[in-house]
Amino acid sequence: MDRVGAEIRCCLDRPAWALSDNELVDAVDAVHALQQRLAALHLRLVREVGGRAVARTHGATSTTVWLRNRHRLSTPAARRLVTLATTLDTAPPAVADALARGLLTTDQARTILDVLTALPNHLGAEAIDKAVQLLIDWAAQFEPAILRTLGNRILDHVAPDLADEADRAALHTAETRAHDRRHLTLSTQPTGQVTLTGLLDAETAAVLHAALDPLTTPTGPGDSRSPGQRRADALGDICRLALHTGTLPDNGGDRPQVVVTTSFDTLAGQLGTGTLDTGLRLTPEAVRRLACDATILPAVLGGTSQVLDVGRQRRLFTGPLRRALVLRDGGCAFPGCDRPPRWCDGHHIRHWADGGTTDLANAVLLCDHHHRLIHHDSDWTVHLGPDGHPEFTPPAWLDPTRLPRRNHYHHRA
Repeated sequence: MDRVGAEIRCCLDRPAWALSDNELVDAVDAVHALQQRLAALHLRLVREVGGRAVARTHGATSTTVWLRNRHRLSTPAARRLVTLATTLDTAPPAVADALARGLLTTDQARTILDVLTALPNHLGAEAIDKAVQLLIDWAAQFEPAILRTLGNRILDHVAPDLADEADRAALHTAETRAHDRRHLTLSTQPTGQVTLTGLLDAETAAVLHAALDPLTTPTGPGDSRSPGQRRADALGDICRLALHTGTLPDNGGDRPQVVVTTSFDTLAGQLGTGTLDTGLRLTPEAVRRLACDATILPAVLGGTSQVLDVGRQRRLFTGPLRRALVLRDGGCAFPGCDRPPRWCDGHHIRHWADGGTTDLANAVLLCDHHHRLIHHDSDWTVHLGPDGHPEFTPPAWLDPTRLPRRNHYHHRA
């Protein structure tokens, strides 16, 4: 190893820019092959360290902890190293030999060992040897993910008579494991944002995709949201739809709803902030927008924190009034939007905190995206035309003539 290190130092002293293209490619290939051969040696030594209980001699609780502390590895990386070394020690010699000759990467070797471990116990030695050789040959062409996909059907090549039965058993095992491992975590950040992480089984993931996909389509040429932003907005739309249906089970004796606490001065003067029932704070613009939403329950406090209003029914567009609004607008009334009524909230054209009334003459149906736009972009304005239908006046930068526009997707007789 000292001699190898000396040779590497010599290579490092040579300027890479002086190599021809062919020499550069050959050098990259050589270094890659050497890395795999060194990895094979590393794994053999790690296995020997574990077998001799060197870690306990050095005061560590395990070989994983010893490697983590000695070589400053992350715990998962050290654990993967120990696991691979242990598995490789009992695997068919051809896998370790291929790794030692630089024909496999450690990730490919790990994939091959996973495939071999999943083979039926009663599979004969001849079929196992054939599977090993086939996987090693495939490794010369395919990266680990594709190699794993091919490996999942290895029995089709080495034992066709067992393939169907083994495939059903493997599918059942994978389904059970995925169901057991399912989880969803919501982690609140100091900024008020929430990190969403989790793992879904295939069936639940298919349902989620089916619900998200229709809502992730760009709303038009001016939709500059990234795919990730569109998916996040779609998830919010789905949750709002669930709240609108009124079919969710009660939570603590009340129907599921979001509560925003704010002062009357904040709401009327558009100053200060509001607070969600989760403790997170909102901008005054967001509070005023949410106050239009029938799924949001605003708790308005006076100067001494006395409750002035907790979701007055006359403020919300519910019952016959909402039905009339749906009949008139047919869906989101913003020009070019095709969102249906169930995705929309009633919006006060003149905000109720400013004295606006809750009636058809002061209402327009808006989806969440355009509800945000109207509340946060004062350049857009909305009013009812002479025939009682909503018209939207665009900002001057978009249309210098500021010609009012209407939605032509929703037509009602």
